Amino acid sequence: MLTGLRVTGLVLCTGVLVLFALLSIAVGARSVPLSTVVDVLFDPDGSYDALVVVGQRVPRTILGILVGAALGLAGALMQSLTRNPLADPGLLGVNSGAAAAVVSAISFLGLTSPLEYVWFAFVGAAVAAVVVYLLGSSGRAAGPVRLALAGTAISAVLVAYTYAVQLADDKALDQFRFWIVGGLAGRDLDILTRVGPFLAVGLVVGLLLARPLNVVALGDETGRALGANLGRVRLTAAASITLLCGAATAAAGPFSFIGLTVPHIARSLVGADQRWVLPYSALLAPCLLLGADVLGRVVVPPSELEAGLVTAFLGAPVFIMLVRRRRVVQL
Repeated sequence: MLTGLRVTGLVLCTGVLVLFALLSIAVGARSVPLSTVVDVLFDPDGSYDALVVVGQRVPRTILGILVGAALGLAGALMQSLTRNPLADPGLLGVNSGAAAAVVSAISFLGLTSPLEYVWFAFVGAAVAAVVVYLLGSSGRAAGPVRLALAGTAISAVLVAYTYAVQLADDKALDQFRFWIVGGLAGRDLDILTRVGPFLAVGLVVGLLLARPLNVVALGDETGRALGANLGRVRLTAAASITLLCGAATAAAGPFSFIGLTVPHIARSLVGADQRWVLPYSALLAPCLLLGADVLGRVVVPPSELEAGLVTAFLGAPVFIMLVRRRRVVQL
């Protein structure tokens, strides 16, 4: 019966995500009726509405779904990997690594658009995550506390470097501030095709880790007694987090609170079983991101408020409400 309720919940979450996707395609500076959206999706007629829907909003919506799913799943994996309910994907240094690489590309190479420095962000995120894992596992197997400490130390160094470059280069500061808030505006199919394969691999690998993470959650001794290879599970989870968060940050910039808040919402609905927490997180997170993106288009017309700012405004009170009104589900 409980499994039936959880399956029903997954179906409902999928339906809500489809609704937000349709709103993301229909709502904007030029509102397009849902009936017209459906018509031009199945039969693009070359009209202005078709150009807006198919050429701009559909890629933006698909990117929002993938980035949201990646951040939600990466957050759930990160909290399970570190046994820390306050962990988010940035704890491995992924966000700070991407930020350091982007500000370097802007300041030293003169790059100006997200399409130009997307690979720098991805490589920066990957290098930072690898360094954190090597530091956290030097001399012994990587444990959650050692990974968290190594990630905090590397992030502090990279944040200091990023600030130093910005202070020394006004031009870099001016361009970097648009990337660092996180957003979906201006992203097109080119960015989607570049990071899409990494997001797809990260999503598949992350979802397949549900059962091993349940075994690891029983404790190291019990996990080993049940035949789990703890080092391999943690290394695979760290690799999946790097793919997911690195690609998402490279495509849309860093987002706060999605990876932190959504896994708590998922656990409040289905408990601590990772077989349900992971897919619920992957479905609920893009709902939050697309909802924030749509809201950002209508609150300050004719301009737009970046989705990264809206998620911070929405995520913080939701997280506080979860902490105050519900018993936090133990990891």
